[in-house]
Amino acid sequence: MSKKIKVIVPIPMDQAGVDNRASQLPKDLIMPGVEVEFVAVDWGAALGDSYYDSMLMDMSVFEAGLKAEEEGFDAVCIDTVSDSGMYALRSKLDIPVVGLGQASFHIACCLGHKFSVITMWDEWFHLYTKILREYGLENRCASLRSIKTRPDLAELLEGKEEVVFARLEEESLKAINEDGASVIVLGSTTMHQSHGYLQEKLPVPVINPGQVGYKLCEMFLQLDLKHSKKSFATPEMPDDNMILSRGKS
Repeated sequence: MSKKIKVIVPIPMDQAGVDNRASQLPKDLIMPGVEVEFVAVDWGAALGDSYYDSMLMDMSVFEAGLKAEEEGFDAVCIDTVSDSGMYALRSKLDIPVVGLGQASFHIACCLGHKFSVITMWDEWFHLYTKILREYGLENRCASLRSIKTRPDLAELLEGKEEVVFARLEEESLKAINEDGASVIVLGSTTMHQSHGYLQEKLPVPVINPGQVGYKLCEMFLQLDLKHSKKSFATPEMPDDNMILSRGKS
């Protein structure tokens, strides 16, 4: 299988930051013949901490993925649990478009009756409540919990492991023992470095969204599946040039 997957990072950052995000996919997890390219948006949100930033993420991710099919990619994977721009890209593109939130929450439902989202800070809760409502999964979510720590979206958790990992473990155990969660979902791909630690420490499955969403992309390509145009209709009169010329004179 010779395929190319574009992974869109929803926050503008330099190559070092993009490489940190890409490290969530070790080479042995990528199927032979599949080429993966992580690309950060050119502009947009800073932290995803508000409805303001949420709108910027939708717009910038949509712009970054608009030409993916013409660029020779066979699928798009959106590197955020917020699923920013996902529905709009499905409308425009005829290749699979996978959002990590949708993938992770539905896989969590396959593994247990209730899941909890464990994240860095409360300011991201609005992202999860939005998509939980859209997917009709509010009653399958036991809780949203955070460690109330401002995230570093480029450096991620490097150098902070000793403190952050233990706090994530503590909140996860509360979700399991107090809220009734039987699966834990990491609330951001920026937390991927904690996955191995938590999976070893916790008595329930722990979902690493970047890996789950990416493997769903591969599965769609292998099985020749993509979104239904009955649900995501192609626009009759698209104007890609207008969108891509934004801010240019």
